[in-house]
Amino acid sequence: MGLTAAVLAVDAGNSKTDVAVIAPDGRVLSTAGGGGFRPPADGMDKAMAALAAPVTEALRTAGAPKVTHVSACLANADLPVEEEELTEAIASRAWSESVTVRNDTFAILRAGVSEPRGVAVVCGAGINCVGMRPDGRTARFPALGRFSGDWGGGWALAEEALYHAARAADGRGEPTALATTLPAHYGVPDMPALIEALHLNRIPHHRRHEATPVLFATASQGDPTARSVIDHQAAEIATMATVALTRLDLLTEETPVLLGGSVLAANHPLLTDGIRTRLAAAAPKAVPHVVTARPVLGAALLGLDDVEAPPEAHDRLRAHFT
Repeated sequence: MGLTAAVLAVDAGNSKTDVAVIAPDGRVLSTAGGGGFRPPADGMDKAMAALAAPVTEALRTAGAPKVTHVSACLANADLPVEEEELTEAIASRAWSESVTVRNDTFAILRAGVSEPRGVAVVCGAGINCVGMRPDGRTARFPALGRFSGDWGGGWALAEEALYHAARAADGRGEPTALATTLPAHYGVPDMPALIEALHLNRIPHHRRHEATPVLFATASQGDPTARSVIDHQAAEIATMATVALTRLDLLTEETPVLLGGSVLAANHPLLTDGIRTRLAAAAPKAVPHVVTARPVLGAALLGLDDVEAPPEAHDRLRAHFT
């Protein structure tokens, strides 16, 4: 290939960035990490400057000022126009001869399969689903929020838990233990006090996500309302996976369905069992399993796919990360 490094792999999410430089034979020459990649919130220039820091560090450590190919799996690359803009931004940095940008959900998918074939659902802060076949066909969703038909992820689950607890406390909703467990977690006496603390930012906005593990703990104790929220999430995940399988004509053959992201990686039995039950009914040949490998592995494997590296390079790379 003429260069000491074949692939610069980037997995950049809203909260953190992982970078790896890969040799043509699949050896990992260096890795580096950084903060979140948020062009919509920070602007493209600031987001790219933040991305450049771990990339520069990784390239310097690898002794490779340039690589053959950049494989970047990025949060906020949800639409083709966004992928094009991000591709141009990365190409302008002259880190490589070529660039491929994909949504970061593809990294989860590729990390969990031995070939680029299957479906992945990521349920972390938000929710997304993608599918791919070796022939290049893909299936995906906009994943931009409720206005694009999406529901779920840690933030949505936290909001739903608080919603039901508030309504239970003031009589608009059915009784639920969430009205007790949520205030207790935040160290306030009751839901009116919690609502006030959240509204006045005495409890910072970023702490709202803490309601999600409280939701799961309350559900595991048998609370019907908490269980119904998790049931809703299981149904949404199974539906997204089934639709992606259908679009790719994979319903009739055994196909992996990878479950990733912080909510799914926690492997809560109520959620994972609910997903498996629904997939067994709607897509009996789907083979679901939880992926805990670092997504940068998937970005790197996709990069080796792009440069047509030999199978032994893929094996060596996967062995490093697993």
